[in-house]
Amino acid sequence: MKMQLGEIASAVSAQNDTSAWNEIEVSSVAFDSRHLSNGALFVPLEGERDGHEFVQSALKNGAVATLWKADHGEAPADLPVLVVDDPLTALQSLSQHYLLKINPKVVAVTGSNGKTTTKDMVAAILSAQFNVTKTMDNFNNEIGVPVTILSMEPNTEVLVIEMGMDRPGQLDFLSRLVEPDVAIITMIGEAHIEFFGTRDKIADAKMEITHGLKADGTFIYDGDEPLLVERAKKVSQRQRTFGRQKNNDMYALNVDATDTQTTFTASEWPEQKMTVPMIGDYNVNNALAALSVAKLYRISPQASAKAFGNLNLTENRAEWVSGTAGERILSDVYNSNPTAVKEVMAAFSKVATTGKRRVVLGDMLELGEQSDGLHAGLATVFDPTLVQDVYLVGPHMKALYDALQDKFEVAHLHLYATDEQSQLITQLNADIQPEDIVLIKGSHGIHLENVLAALQANNN
Repeated sequence: MKMQLGEIASAVSAQNDTSAWNEIEVSSVAFDSRHLSNGALFVPLEGERDGHEFVQSALKNGAVATLWKADHGEAPADLPVLVVDDPLTALQSLSQHYLLKINPKVVAVTGSNGKTTTKDMVAAILSAQFNVTKTMDNFNNEIGVPVTILSMEPNTEVLVIEMGMDRPGQLDFLSRLVEPDVAIITMIGEAHIEFFGTRDKIADAKMEITHGLKADGTFIYDGDEPLLVERAKKVSQRQRTFGRQKNNDMYALNVDATDTQTTFTASEWPEQKMTVPMIGDYNVNNALAALSVAKLYRISPQASAKAFGNLNLTENRAEWVSGTAGERILSDVYNSNPTAVKEVMAAFSKVATTGKRRVVLGDMLELGEQSDGLHAGLATVFDPTLVQDVYLVGPHMKALYDALQDKFEVAHLHLYATDEQSQLITQLNADIQPEDIVLIKGSHGIHLENVLAALQANNN
């Protein structure tokens, strides 16, 4: 991003006279005064703290200008300030202006599971032929999507945007903001069911990603999901499906999964072996979605296979790391929901080891009234001949703890409150042996990354 403040003032409909500062060069945007680069425009957002409190700090740390909400009284007269009705709305307007200015193709990705991995795969494949910018980390909401857009270099040809969702209308807004050329839905699960009540309503909300889809755009979705197949009938744009069933446009053949990679061939390129460097054959569907984009943009099967081999994956998504005792740890601590737990548990339970398999699970959040039942339902994927010790964290995991009583002896089943991570870490350090493998998974709000960091303490 590189814009003069005068152009930004026009894009955000600044209310004050900015003529004295019009030629100031802005090279980025930031909403955290502690983490910004020189040349940034500071966006003071209102959350637990009011960002306006940190305007002076932002300017000291390198910001060259700031937005200011009109109802916050007199703006600092001696600073480059753009007065607006609402800084967040202004940020979104600025991102839309910049998107139109750069004019890349836009690929938008959502789904209850797999959207981050799919986003990474799509970006890797398209990078074989185009200059690509993709969503970093978890910048996938009303704030993160605009920031991602504004992070684009001027030579960006394709923007790959991940879109998250926790309420109706959110994807509608984001889709209309970016007007994607391609919209992808990876799958429908139970994530955020607290806010929707049923998978049907989750599917309705996920379909909002098509609301801003360009008239000549393409909708790519899981063709094995009846909820999507039915709703896709109302979408007028071109469509392509992926999945395991042979009635899909792109389906998988010859799937072979190990603890570190999954190989398969795709129906449209049966001669080209694809290897994804990730555990779990559930990642094949994510790869098929990415290959559907490759087909659309005429990326060769050979280039696609090479891109899979060089994936730059977002951290803490089913990633193998080493622990203090020499154990292997499968880190999947960024998010969690019933479908994701069952998939990773199925893969983890098959990983060969001469030691024990130990599973650390934290609460799955945002499951609402169905939470305890969905936690208890995870018991079906636990086989005590394959998993020897279970460590559960959080109040909802009590339901799974109770459901596992008939399967595990009490010495091998552990339950901890959310604030008892130090006790959990002590127990794990006492139990784990070098030959063991450990799965750590939970919703981000449980912060099992702290447990992961403690187990890796001597490896950092």
